[in-house]
Amino acid sequence: MRDVIGMDERGLEEWLSEPDAAVRETLGGIDGDISVFGAGGKMGPTLTMMLRKATPDRRIYAVSRFSDPRARRQLEEAGIEIVEADLLDESSYHRLPDVPNVFYLAGMKFGASGNQPLTWAMNVYMPALVAQRYSRSRIVAFSTGNVYPFTDVKSGGPREQDPCGPVGEYAQSCLGRERMFQHFSQRLGTPVTLIRLNYANECRYGIIVDLTLKILHGEPVDVTMGAVNLIWQGDANRYIIRAMSLAQSPPAILNVTGPEIVAVRDLAGRIGRVLNKEPRFVSQAAATALLSNASTCFEKFGRPAMSLDDMIGVIVPWVAAGKPVLNKPTKYSVRDGHF
Repeated sequence: MRDVIGMDERGLEEWLSEPDAAVRETLGGIDGDISVFGAGGKMGPTLTMMLRKATPDRRIYAVSRFSDPRARRQLEEAGIEIVEADLLDESSYHRLPDVPNVFYLAGMKFGASGNQPLTWAMNVYMPALVAQRYSRSRIVAFSTGNVYPFTDVKSGGPREQDPCGPVGEYAQSCLGRERMFQHFSQRLGTPVTLIRLNYANECRYGIIVDLTLKILHGEPVDVTMGAVNLIWQGDANRYIIRAMSLAQSPPAILNVTGPEIVAVRDLAGRIGRVLNKEPRFVSQAAATALLSNASTCFEKFGRPAMSLDDMIGVIVPWVAAGKPVLNKPTKYSVRDGHF
């Protein structure tokens, strides 16, 4: 367990971007330079930095609009090559570096309900452009557990082979993103892995941050979405990088999340005990929730290094100490698909 109270954001990011031996081994078996699309987002900087640390002899490119100048500086200081580009602009693609390995993290979620056309452009049209431009590369592309339907909390959650059932236009557009990568992979033979990620957490954002802030401020905790899956972002980064070894045509699909189905009421209670504050709850838990089953990931790559207790033990003290958070709520409780 790390002492986060004495840690600043730079120290946190160094921790989240630390590769393990398995990441180094995976990348050692894959030749060539690497581009990360959407490198300026929430997970992009630490995943890109992990690639840099694990492969110091390769060129690592960070491709993004870089609306956050701090992310750009951080990546430049880590020795990563910056490529500023608007991926909705077709004319920008001839300027992108030719690389044999691509991690695709770009997309739109929050604000999706207010601008559906842009959501579909970013989540469907843009992946089609990238899939064609990098048809001769290996691609690991982000998707989301939102492509699954709500399932019984006692079911264990959907596995990769189970039917999709996205709720709302955001989730539908994410399934559209998958379909674009699948289409061009099958048509052009591009090896691809699709990552269905559920709720990465670190000290500045995630469901544990959301609940900690609510309890600290005396705000009610809505438990209608009665259960969730959680994973530490450092573990998620490692799984995502190792998933490059699974890329194939037609695409492989991998659920990435933690091993437990976590009851929101119980999680809030555990956070409240750390804070010595009693959570206030509203509503009753529904029988179904947005979940996924990551058993395949654990069979291939082992279980996460960071347990749920570990996550609570570092995230709650960070937030309670008034250290920086990203102010990007997960909206985990949304059940109508409107983000």
